Amino acid sequence: MLNNFQINFKAIIFIILLTVFQNTVRAEVINKINVTGNDRISNETVIMFSNLNVGDRVDQNNLNNALKEIYLTDYFKNVILSIDNGIVEIKVEENPIIQSVLINGVDENRIYDQIKDITNKIEKYPFTENRINDQTNLLKNLLKNFGYYFVELKTSITTNENNTVDLVYDFDLGEIAKIKKINFIGNKIFRDSTLRNIISSEEDKFWKFLTRKKFLDSNRVKLDVAKLTNFYQNRGYFNAKVKSTNALINDKGQFELIFNINAGQKYLFGEIKINDTNKPPEIDLNDFEKKFSKLSGKNYSKKRINKIIDDVNNYTLKNDFVFLNANFDQIITKENNINVIINFDDLEKVYVERINVLGNFITDEKVIRNSLIIDEGDPYNNLLFDKSIQSLKARNIFKNVDYKVSDGKNLNKIIDLSVEEKATGEIFAGAGTGTTGSTFSAGIKENNYSGLGIQLDTDLTLTDDSIKGKFSINNPNYNNSDKSMKLSVESSTNDLMSISGYKTSRTGVSIGTEFEQMNNFFVNVDLSNFYEDLETSSNANSIVKKQEGNYFENLITYSVRYNMLNQNFQPTDGYVHSFEQTLPIYSDDLSIENQLISSVFHSLNEDIILSARFFLKTINSLEDNVRVSKRVYVPNRYLRGFESGKIGPKEGTQYIGGNYASSINFNSTMPDIFFENENIDLNLFLDLANVWEVDYNNSLDSNKIRSATGISIDWFSPIGPLSFSYAIPLSEADTDITEKFRFRIGTSF
Repeated sequence: MLNNFQINFKAIIFIILLTVFQNTVRAEVINKINVTGNDRISNETVIMFSNLNVGDRVDQNNLNNALKEIYLTDYFKNVILSIDNGIVEIKVEENPIIQSVLINGVDENRIYDQIKDITNKIEKYPFTENRINDQTNLLKNLLKNFGYYFVELKTSITTNENNTVDLVYDFDLGEIAKIKKINFIGNKIFRDSTLRNIISSEEDKFWKFLTRKKFLDSNRVKLDVAKLTNFYQNRGYFNAKVKSTNALINDKGQFELIFNINAGQKYLFGEIKINDTNKPPEIDLNDFEKKFSKLSGKNYSKKRINKIIDDVNNYTLKNDFVFLNANFDQIITKENNINVIINFDDLEKVYVERINVLGNFITDEKVIRNSLIIDEGDPYNNLLFDKSIQSLKARNIFKNVDYKVSDGKNLNKIIDLSVEEKATGEIFAGAGTGTTGSTFSAGIKENNYSGLGIQLDTDLTLTDDSIKGKFSINNPNYNNSDKSMKLSVESSTNDLMSISGYKTSRTGVSIGTEFEQMNNFFVNVDLSNFYEDLETSSNANSIVKKQEGNYFENLITYSVRYNMLNQNFQPTDGYVHSFEQTLPIYSDDLSIENQLISSVFHSLNEDIILSARFFLKTINSLEDNVRVSKRVYVPNRYLRGFESGKIGPKEGTQYIGGNYASSINFNSTMPDIFFENENIDLNLFLDLANVWEVDYNNSLDSNKIRSATGISIDWFSPIGPLSFSYAIPLSEADTDITEKFRFRIGTSF
């Protein structure tokens, strides 16, 4: 048996040596390379493509590889390669060159421009069927992003005399795909009405003739998936998974958009610890550790843990530890808790050598650079770089933001930042009607005017007795200061002749700024000038008639807001406090206005969320009586069970408002215990409010606290969002007008 093995082994060695010998015998040394059949491509270029050189010893394998390399360039339709007596013959037949690409059937400029950006990449390059097939697939996928799922694309070729071709794309876009129905399925925990308010996509309705959100846009759906995922992860569902699918449901190009959700288990924060291994002893994190202990036992929130890491990193940066980066590990325990371990990593001590900005054909480069926290010459810090990218995306003027970080001199970093621009303008309109009156609003918005990152906003609002128009310009990062600068011009008319015997026309201009003074603490300052014309009728009382005339005022308004909500939209926990004061610099009638609003939210479970709101507004004259157009009322949304504006001081038949108005509201969401409808939300409420004090007549004062309790229903109906409330007044004054039932329907177009 051993002898047989030795014989077989010797045979294998013999075959290998024989093969090597044969290849060596067949190999030839290249003495010369001839190229024929080429027209545009030079001999030297063809030889370079082949990777063959005079003096090389080559065999058939080498020639086969050279043949593949030449074909891979796509410049040649046919290639024949041979060798005889050391002379390599390369015979080629060139592919035609694409001279131009013509696009037919696309009228919308923003779509045409993006198609042109793609087709430009093949102009002046060789024509191959594979290249054209790849591009047609790419163009069809691009058009799906705009909602065109039924595109027919035909290609044709015109052959020219100089071995070039003109390529023609004939598009038949067909009907744009619309979202007929949006469904949420799976272990979704939350009601459809809640989830529907998270996403941007909307169902197609006959009245929605302006919005593009009704069209099936794959990019918007991806954004919806990200929004839903963040929503769940901020509500404690650490492992939440969201997938989207769509299905054609009729021959009118309408789709059903389905979000398949697996919320998974709900988690709480466990221990939050700091790993001291790499923490510099100079850093004192005692204040942070106190905050960490307060989070233990509360619902897990991705937003909260990211905020903690941001705060820690900002603290280290302020203490000049620019090459120290805080990150975290998350450990799931058996008790459905998530322990968080905060680690400190020493970063490589490198700097930003250069930042290259690509793809900004409209947007000024300084807009992009001003959005970045790091700049050329700064220490390279992963945290600051990631925050820079997020800041740039938050501008909402780019469809995509990509980047590549590479090494430069001395291992410093070169950042290639690529942006893909998108349409940044929007036309909107909406309307609503109900027992409290009707409203119509419309406007135009632009987020990147002239590529300067400036926001323009024009809107018009009409109600039963008023009209208001406003135009504003906002620079969200004025002079790279992280402060916004805003200029607005507005004009309004309030016609209360039939109710209170007066009419006001008010026109003004204001300039202001807003910034985050410290974590979650925001400051706003405005300087404004207004001109008001007050007209009266015979129905007006004597005080109002006395105030008839023109008024000019120069005002300064400041406000502060402290926001500790877990999320700004549909908060479930936390609080927010705001205070605003308006002071006269010069005015024909001097008065000081104050407003305080405070809201608190607390969730008992996913179905029951408790909330409370306190509202207080005051106005006091420094000279005479407060102007009638400035007197304060309780907003109708803060007091149900009573007609809007029909409580408080009353003179004759007219409700004249007061110097003070206040309300307290308690609200609780409720599980849908009466009927299982995912689009209906139930709320129990208790409202208390009052309007009091009249500076010119104490006898008109009203110190009675009005209160009402009841139930409200929000229904996402087939004809639009409907709100109903039924309130039972608990306390009222004799002069008040009650309103037990209230409804409102409103929608956007």
